[in-house]
Amino acid sequence: MKVRSALPWPRLMPWRRTAQQAQAASSTRLPEEQLPVPRAVAQRILFSLLFPAMLMPLASSMANVALPTIRDQFAIRADMTAWVATAFTLPFMVFMPVYGRLSDGVGKRRLILGGLVLFALGTAITLAATDLAWLMIGRAIQGFGTAGMVPLGIAFLSSVFHPTERGEALGTWSSMGPMVGFLSPLFAGFLVDQWGWRLSFAPPLILGIFTIVIVARFVPAGLSKIDPHFWRRFDWLGVALFSGGVSAFLFYLSSRPITGVAPLQDWRLGLVTVILLVLFFFWERRCANPFVLLDLFAHRNFTLASLAASMRMVLMAGSSFILPLYLADVRGFGPTLIGVLLMILPGFMFTVVRLGGRWADQWGSRAPVFAGGIVQVVIMGLFYLLPQSAPLWTLFVLLAVQGLGVGLMLAPLHSAAMIGVREDEMGAAAGQYSMVRFAGSTFGTALMGVLLQLNLDRGIPTVDAYQNVYLSLAGIAILGLLSAAGLKGRSTA
Repeated sequence: MKVRSALPWPRLMPWRRTAQQAQAASSTRLPEEQLPVPRAVAQRILFSLLFPAMLMPLASSMANVALPTIRDQFAIRADMTAWVATAFTLPFMVFMPVYGRLSDGVGKRRLILGGLVLFALGTAITLAATDLAWLMIGRAIQGFGTAGMVPLGIAFLSSVFHPTERGEALGTWSSMGPMVGFLSPLFAGFLVDQWGWRLSFAPPLILGIFTIVIVARFVPAGLSKIDPHFWRRFDWLGVALFSGGVSAFLFYLSSRPITGVAPLQDWRLGLVTVILLVLFFFWERRCANPFVLLDLFAHRNFTLASLAASMRMVLMAGSSFILPLYLADVRGFGPTLIGVLLMILPGFMFTVVRLGGRWADQWGSRAPVFAGGIVQVVIMGLFYLLPQSAPLWTLFVLLAVQGLGVGLMLAPLHSAAMIGVREDEMGAAAGQYSMVRFAGSTFGTALMGVLLQLNLDRGIPTVDAYQNVYLSLAGIAILGLLSAAGLKGRSTA
């Protein structure tokens, strides 16, 4: 396989190093013979995987801008509105470990391409949807398709970059989400204002098709170990038990749109949840080739990084769901202005993502993760205290500081989770870490929808209902901070 020794893409990136920085880095970096693959090949893979990394944040951020319009057009309550997002995040979260575990025997490249095709199909359905049911179906297929992009990206980059260079590579890759999240809300607001909510799904479809071409062209085949019998031996029963148990728990958490029973009160769903998850646990212990490697949670850093990342995603997803509704209901803003404000957090997050990865390489993950966690606690508390009459610049400052905090945490958490993981378990570890991480996104969105609706049903003023939700988010931020406090160590080999 012939690869180019230099890539054109750094010239297009705003974070390109100066000549002095590049010379200093080249004097300290490892020689080629100590690397898992040639550096040019690793950089080429990194460039190609930037595009799949854009899909989930693009689809989510543009849909979030459209949420108030979708809610009003279909005349649905807050907890049902949350399901417009949850229909995407539930399969996205559940199938992350499936993609990750499959990649250890099926191959990462072919799984990425298959997921991209599914994503394009689901996005086309959402774009053409004429009722809420088809919108939900399209969003679910989108989630199935993008579920592999995060764990496969982490596993791919972890396997082709040396541990001492992995944090910066993951930081570069992770920065794509915030960058897209910064640019897309304004564009989505304009499209929704002009042509309605359906057009917010057009850019993800275009990017999805383009990404299929990029990955097929630039990600080399043959870097993954292929076991032709892996499909047959795969733990499909474990997948069924796990996905059924997690789905039942989510239905129990937000049961009113599903069964008509108040949240957390439908005992039937609670019983199904317990039965399926207990069966799953015992089956995975007995299965010769489980899709969830429970022993990975014996690694201190893996478990704590996964928990801290999950709490971070509860905050990210919960606040991303609440903010556009708050801006529409409390402040009376339209889609375009909502889109402008939704640009702030990912924009500032983008500026520090690679810095967090570099700090993790030099000093370990705990410091940047803990610092970002403190920021989250303070910002959620300030949103709780924010009066309805607060000037617009106050929102700008709060969202900007929140973006700096969550951006600082991202790559260090990725890096911390993979410390000590064996090469042949990289895919499974990345999948399980990503599953726990995005469980926070799935349950965070549903939980915030339930809490908001419960507060509104109490008849309290609308601004107080939103402030109470932000107080709950502050409590979750404290839990994440406690998890981050236990992280230690940094990868050196």
